[in-house]
Amino acid sequence: MFDNGRVTGPETLRPRLPTPLQEVPDARFARRGVRLLLKRDDLVHPELVGNKWRKLAPGLRSAAGRPILTFGGAYSNHLRATAAAGRLLGVPTVGVVRGEELAGRPLNPSLARCAADGMRLHFVDRATYRRKTEPDTLAALLRTVDARDAYVVPEGGSSAEAVRGCRALGAELRDRADVAAVACGTGGTLAGLAAGLGPGGRALGVPVLRGGFLDGEVRRLQEAAFGGLRGDWRLDDRFHCGGYARTTPELHAFADDFEQRHGVPVERLYVAKLLYGLVVLVEEGAFRPGTAVAAVVTGRPFPERSGPAAAQAVSR
Repeated sequence: MFDNGRVTGPETLRPRLPTPLQEVPDARFARRGVRLLLKRDDLVHPELVGNKWRKLAPGLRSAAGRPILTFGGAYSNHLRATAAAGRLLGVPTVGVVRGEELAGRPLNPSLARCAADGMRLHFVDRATYRRKTEPDTLAALLRTVDARDAYVVPEGGSSAEAVRGCRALGAELRDRADVAAVACGTGGTLAGLAAGLGPGGRALGVPVLRGGFLDGEVRRLQEAAFGGLRGDWRLDDRFHCGGYARTTPELHAFADDFEQRHGVPVERLYVAKLLYGLVVLVEEGAFRPGTAVAAVVTGRPFPERSGPAAAQAVSR
């Protein structure tokens, strides 16, 4: 099914690699002598978008057809991608969802998509969810959902093998960008991206959750994946807008403006925060003149929108 991270089996999972690197003229960057590039990982696959394909592909190979169990919140892009992969491959999937109180409510559009793709949803209280990686808690969950033989994928897909899969993203940007920037949830994409950039490349992570825990997570993931730290990377924690799945009217206005300027649909929970952060940083003089900054577009708006921005993106 997979060969070195590339799908060799069903055509439905074949990715578009390398993903396009698109330079966009933006006066806010140009007046500082900085080039803005968009790494269009949102075009890697119609359903397993962006870093989700890169992180899931190694795990799907290791699962070898076994049921897949994974974790996420009510708006998790990772849950949707896993459910879609299961449908495309004919593999059962189980999603353990944070928030027992959600069990008695109508499913939001994100969870409804998971269910439509065949994912069995199991809601747990937040205390249990925090302990999900503890062996006893995980074993109890597997028994409860009758999936003792399932292949377990961590929250956000951030395992050591997923980090190694994301190293190819950095390799695709090597010698093409001075700085590669990505929005971060669990840190796996940043950990692999930084490792793949090579000497002289710098990686910037923009966390979409508050708490300041990601530095330790990225270090832990690189240790697990490579046996030590790799690459030149840093985090800027200022742009999470209050936490995961939280936005502000100002962020939406910024994203609407970016779409109108460049004809690229802007996903709000990750990509908008990244792009907004980059505009602030360039205006602060964080990048020297002549710097090429590549922003990794890790997702598309959900539910999919139609309109001028979406149409232009499809035509590129």
